[in-house]
Amino acid sequence: MHKVRFLKKQKILHLATIDSKGMPHLVPVWYKYIGKKFYIGTNTKTSKAKNIAKNNKICFCVDAGVWSPIDGMMGTGRAKLIRDNYKVKKIAGQILLRYFKTLKGKSAKQLLDQTNCVIEITPLKVTSWHY
Repeated sequence: MHKVRFLKKQKILHLATIDSKGMPHLVPVWYKYIGKKFYIGTNTKTSKAKNIAKNNKICFCVDAGVWSPIDGMMGTGRAKLIRDNYKVKKIAGQILLRYFKTLKGKSAKQLLDQTNCVIEITPLKVTSWHY
């Protein structure tokens, strides 16, 4: 499967950051893949955002399937926090529209209201597989 098509079809990215003690912190997140970068809406109070603010090294994995076919992509990269409110709401809205039909519902509104930053991931090394 073509990498971009695969990333646009999948819904969960596993994001690993490094905490203040040097330990990995792994979480499943919603995302949007735009122009060779991943975007993840979050809040500055989350562990992943706090970790990225102190150490921008990350790794990620997006995968699907248990057996034949098995597809996936993993990589390492750098992350930064976008905090500009206009950009945050615009990108967060695009992310949420992958998971909700509209942003007018209670859950979508609540998530958008709680989002005060967006993680932008620039992959540096990527490996993909298809079996």
